[in-house]
Amino acid sequence: MSKQTKFLLNENQMPRFWYNLQADLPKPLPPVLHPGTLQPIGPADLAPLFPMALIMQEVSLEREIEIPEPVREVYRLWRPAPLFRAHRLEKALGTPAKIYYKYEGVSPAGSHKPNTAVPQAFFNQQEGVKRLVTETGAGQWGTSLAFAGSLFGLAVEVFQVRVSYDQKPYRRAVMHTYGARCVASPSGETEFGRSVLAKNPDHPGSLGIAISEAVELAVQREDTKYALGSVLNHVLLHQTIIGLEAMEQMQMTGDWPDVVVGCTGGGSNFAGIAFPFIGHGLRGGAKPRIVAVEPAACPSLTRGKYAYDFGDTAGMTPLTKMHTLGSQFTPPGFHAGGLRYHGMAPLVSHCKELGLLEAVSYNQVECFEAGVLFGRNEGIVPAPEANHAVKGAIEEALRCKREGKAETILFNLCGHGHFDMSAYEKYFAGELTDEHYDESELAMALAGLPSVPQPA
Repeated sequence: MSKQTKFLLNENQMPRFWYNLQADLPKPLPPVLHPGTLQPIGPADLAPLFPMALIMQEVSLEREIEIPEPVREVYRLWRPAPLFRAHRLEKALGTPAKIYYKYEGVSPAGSHKPNTAVPQAFFNQQEGVKRLVTETGAGQWGTSLAFAGSLFGLAVEVFQVRVSYDQKPYRRAVMHTYGARCVASPSGETEFGRSVLAKNPDHPGSLGIAISEAVELAVQREDTKYALGSVLNHVLLHQTIIGLEAMEQMQMTGDWPDVVVGCTGGGSNFAGIAFPFIGHGLRGGAKPRIVAVEPAACPSLTRGKYAYDFGDTAGMTPLTKMHTLGSQFTPPGFHAGGLRYHGMAPLVSHCKELGLLEAVSYNQVECFEAGVLFGRNEGIVPAPEANHAVKGAIEEALRCKREGKAETILFNLCGHGHFDMSAYEKYFAGELTDEHYDESELAMALAGLPSVPQPA
């Protein structure tokens, strides 16, 4: 039987800085616009939502931003995270490719999300914030912020997308264990939530709606700020610790990736694994192919329009240029709840426009099939979101098999599926189906994008 190879760093090798891709981009990111004036926003415009330390990270062009020691101290609970060589999966596929995966499921929340939840809680606590409000899809982000809030003495309130709230009760239980309050969105606790329920009492919810509810609460109290688990620059920045560690570990293996794969919803775990490798290439190093894998039922990169749009459904957020399906678009209720977001991170979208990455989409059932194959060979049951990265890596390995190429593939296994077993039960019972969005609804959502004049 093939052995499993694990590559570990010691805590002294944990990165001391996050990596900021904006420092190396050949073309700057389009500005964020005020929804009223359509002019570029400044730090003061974001101050009601975020502490100034995070706002400065959001707009920073410095290549390296130091990780505060109190954050590194918490990171040491699970970081550096392991890198594995998937020998058994390689053998099962009969591929000449080498497959490596960075495993982020070792965190207390079981995913990559604490990489940003911890610094966000820290910087808010440092500026005297008492309460954080947020949204969550599958619950990994809500769990992570609940965990981080408990460490830094912050109250946490989470609006969880209703379809995931119903599908994944144990994630809600973990949030409660860490001391957070979790409510289903759309809820009766905000003006916007009540307006959505008035039109459709059985609305399945969406991340855009949950964001609107959280933002509405955040601006009502001075002691409260909003925390976001993906999309924004500072969130992607914090996640680069994944790729930075992976680069060190790949050097230990004697290999270097020809292909880097990650699943994409809002873009945080994908950016975490991919951005350090993209930056390395932009600075003259090796340039692996970067592959973003998204759900076919919510294909912002492969079907969305690159345009200015709101990050939420109510239109309360600033306008960012991103690949979007339209802020009014409600994705169907497939099980990868963390990937059910109408837009892609502006930095990820910008990289696609610059030709620095490519995107593919797969349906739900084939991704679960890939996750089961992975689990039976590598022993880890992936989260439904991570199954998309597994599927992408397997497809790359099979391509290598067809072409007779011994390439090296690296992917980010961003979380385990221990709280998602009901979805696996449906898969084995033949009850899990491919969800499809309504083409007419997508067309309407795209037709309703904000009108932003093109620069002269």
